[in-house]
Amino acid sequence: MLENNNHLLYKFIKLIRIATEADATGILKIYAPYITGTSFTFEMDVPTIKEFKNRIRNYLETYPWLVYEMNGEIAGYAYAARHRERVAYQWCTESSVYVHDKYQGTGIGRALYSALTEILKLQGFRNVYAVINLPNDKSVAFHERCGFKWFATYENVGYKLGKWKNVGWWQLKLNEYTDDPKAPIKFPDLDQSWLNSIFLKRL
Repeated sequence: MLENNNHLLYKFIKLIRIATEADATGILKIYAPYITGTSFTFEMDVPTIKEFKNRIRNYLETYPWLVYEMNGEIAGYAYAARHRERVAYQWCTESSVYVHDKYQGTGIGRALYSALTEILKLQGFRNVYAVINLPNDKSVAFHERCGFKWFATYENVGYKLGKWKNVGWWQLKLNEYTDDPKAPIKFPDLDQSWLNSIFLKRL
């Protein structure tokens, strides 16, 4: 009886945490099919493990990158990235979220995005943008449930899988637009004591 109970408990071991370079393989298992089989990302070639490790490391120098583990397997991930290069854009960032097919509809994406945007708010960012390659009704509905609002569509801005694609932009306001804002805090410099409470309340 005890063995059966332990087995049932094992089925529900879950964890949100900061990504590491060691997660590159697990993350790519989720991401690669989107590159090769969809236009939801405009990336054309699947990165090597080494390239993806570098990507994770570089993003984490400024922005959060989160993974959701289910029984030791990466079930989904979400991260933020630079919006544009010019210094005046530094208070804006872009976000992405991907969930493994077998965990779709379980709330993992919402949990990751909620944690991600709370961290970005603590860092001092004002806007987070979601860039959605259209049509993608599922992603649009998801982002709007998370509070994002559409504000622009770039028509025929990308070409992939034999079609010209439109890209829609959605915005979520994180903080007030105060005068003389301080530069956002880089993620490694953020008070890390907040993170466990942010993650735990979303499990």
